[in-house]
Amino acid sequence: MSDSAVPSPAAAATGATTSAAASPALTATGAALIATGAASPAADNAAIATDPLARYDEATRRSIEALRALIAACPPGKLVFFGGAGVSTESGIPDFRSADGLYAEKLPVPPEVIISHSYFVEHPAEFYDYYTSRMIARSARPNAAHRKLAQLEADGVLSAVITQNIDGLHQAAGSKRVLELHGSVLRNSCEDCGAFYDLDDLLAARQASLDAGGDGVPRCNRRDCCGIIKPDVVLYEEALDSRVMRDAVNAIRSAGLMIIAGTSLAVYPAAGLVDYFRGSHLVIINRDATPKDYAADLVIRANVGDVLNF
Repeated sequence: MSDSAVPSPAAAATGATTSAAASPALTATGAALIATGAASPAADNAAIATDPLARYDEATRRSIEALRALIAACPPGKLVFFGGAGVSTESGIPDFRSADGLYAEKLPVPPEVIISHSYFVEHPAEFYDYYTSRMIARSARPNAAHRKLAQLEADGVLSAVITQNIDGLHQAAGSKRVLELHGSVLRNSCEDCGAFYDLDDLLAARQASLDAGGDGVPRCNRRDCCGIIKPDVVLYEEALDSRVMRDAVNAIRSAGLMIIAGTSLAVYPAAGLVDYFRGSHLVIINRDATPKDYAADLVIRANVGDVLNF
């Protein structure tokens, strides 16, 4: 799932930083220029409406411009993007770990338990009650970050999007090479016969069960199978797809510029992929600190969509 779905806590790390008033020039990797994202005292609603960066302080704006210069100078195919839930929150999809995220909700059974493999097997009806009400956002649309990444791929700069999200918004924006570490809500299959079901099919099968007075568990309607349909998302206790992991490692190893955005880097093993980067520039865009801030050239505390809206 996304930064949003197969979580495993990671210890926070702190690293060397420079002053927020430092020069916008990039420092060497391992001594990040951290832009705090503090609101500009002079910003007003009118200014923000015409320039989203007006909401940020001068240091943050300079860091954003430094990143944009890096992207402009990046050789063809040498940029890779690694994103998490924060990329899609601007499309109205909640994350898991923030104060108002899904994990903050107090339920009789914790969300982390509900979205586990064993709970799906033992309590499929309760799993689907939660999954369909909280983890599917059919009205969500790509935001500025999704659109910019699709453009960078079309321009030949971006080699791959590696995402922890399961919403399919990168593809909706036009991205072609999207490595979905935690699967997608758009793909589903029968556990018994393997028949494929798209999201509309899954929801129709669930509704058919409810309409018939059943438990709402979507079941296969092919060849009298009746097997339970399972989403192609990685639940707790499940392994990530080895092919997707291999492709992600190769993309990161070959990149010269890597942008990490909208992720706490607390979801393993996905977060461990960052360690394969050996390129020239690492940039992190996230509202909160991550365990890899110390290794980045730029750390930008801002909305991903604002940073990539150019």
